[in-house]
Amino acid sequence: MSDDLEFFFPELSEDGANVPIPPAEMRFLELRAEPVIDDGPLRVRVYVEVTPFQKRPFIEVVLTGQKGQEIATASVIEPLQRKNVFTMHIRGGQQRGKFSLHARMYYPSNTDNPTDRENLITIESDQAKSEFVVA
Repeated sequence: MSDDLEFFFPELSEDGANVPIPPAEMRFLELRAEPVIDDGPLRVRVYVEVTPFQKRPFIEVVLTGQKGQEIATASVIEPLQRKNVFTMHIRGGQQRGKFSLHARMYYPSNTDNPTDRENLITIESDQAKSEFVVA
């Protein structure tokens, strides 16, 4: 494969290192958060990387505070790339201290009709957790 194609499609590398895998074998490769501290409200930049996929996953990310209370959530529905970066805003009273980031990767069975909750079955692929401190 030419270097140009490998740059744009690393999952198609000839060495087999990035072969797309089925939903049941999907894993998180990275989950981390970095506080964005500036003159604005406190935000967290979230980095998520998953294994190469045959089918695009659904990813739920929940930010919790020191006492386990939910502060923010984000849903990434069928991302186009394996590496995603997004910002979550920290709301509420806790602006300093220890925070946790929880991520869940899954595949719903009824993507053709997502409002059909009666026939919803999910394939759970992986979960990850990361912690960080804002001083």
